[in-house]
Amino acid sequence: MAVKTTALSEVMGLIELHGTLMSEAEILEFRRAVNGFMDKHYSRLIIDLSNVTYMNSTTIGVLVSAHTSYTRRKWQLRICGVNRNVAVIFAITKVGQVLNIAETREDAVKSLS
Repeated sequence: MAVKTTALSEVMGLIELHGTLMSEAEILEFRRAVNGFMDKHYSRLIIDLSNVTYMNSTTIGVLVSAHTSYTRRKWQLRICGVNRNVAVIFAITKVGQVLNIAETREDAVKSLS
């Protein structure tokens, strides 16, 4: 499974992503996880990329879309666990300048509490 979801509290959710996140099924599962937390009114969401080795432009699009949706609702979203490979992708695409990134999951939880 490429996507694991966990409720950290009544208002804070966690999505853990694994692998390369390139297949259509994995990206759809990720999109459904984000939408599921939004539908349940989780106003704080953490997306943990610690175990992601690579992502394509469609996956980046889901991240940006999630960020936009949360921002429009005045909710908060944090990305954490960005490894060297993903950091390079974020730098090239300049997505890192848009997303709210925390170094660790613990830092993300603290920033949303």
